[in-house]
Amino acid sequence: MNKAFVKESDEDDDDIPAELKLPKGSKNYMTPAGHARLFKELNHLVKVERPEVVSVVSWAASNGDRSENGDYIYGKRRLREIDRRIRFLTKRLEIAEVVDPARQNKDQVFFGATVTYCTEEGEQRCITIVGMDEIDMSKGHISWISPVARALLKAREGDIVNLMTPAGPQELEILSIEYRDHA
Repeated sequence: MNKAFVKESDEDDDDIPAELKLPKGSKNYMTPAGHARLFKELNHLVKVERPEVVSVVSWAASNGDRSENGDYIYGKRRLREIDRRIRFLTKRLEIAEVVDPARQNKDQVFFGATVTYCTEEGEQRCITIVGMDEIDMSKGHISWISPVARALLKAREGDIVNLMTPAGPQELEILSIEYRDHA
């Protein structure tokens, strides 16, 4: 095979958006629920969605002229999207390190903790520290590498931690720490 078509390494993977790239040398921590969700999505893509699209593309290709065949063109594009997502999910699951929040030290903030804290302005917030692939701001799920999570890690209930923000340092008071099942 010609070297022009062979990828030299997986280091510079264009399949992964910048906001989901893991810091060099760090692990891909994930909750059991997050791991199960990604695995379920991968299975669905491989066993259901991809075969359906392959079937449509095959049918469309048998119809003759492919240059103006919308089913064929769209199907090939959709197949590339599915294959890209399958590669992404496979890589993420291969390097995943599943951490069960139920096994964490209950009186300190670690991965999987649901933390309620109070800002200097008196505003209460509740966040859950999860893996990069489980971020959902609408549910308060933040990445373990986010600045807020890093400021809270290893703190205990009642502690005041400093968070560096663009507006300057801000103090956060930890009100409660819980480890919930996030299924």
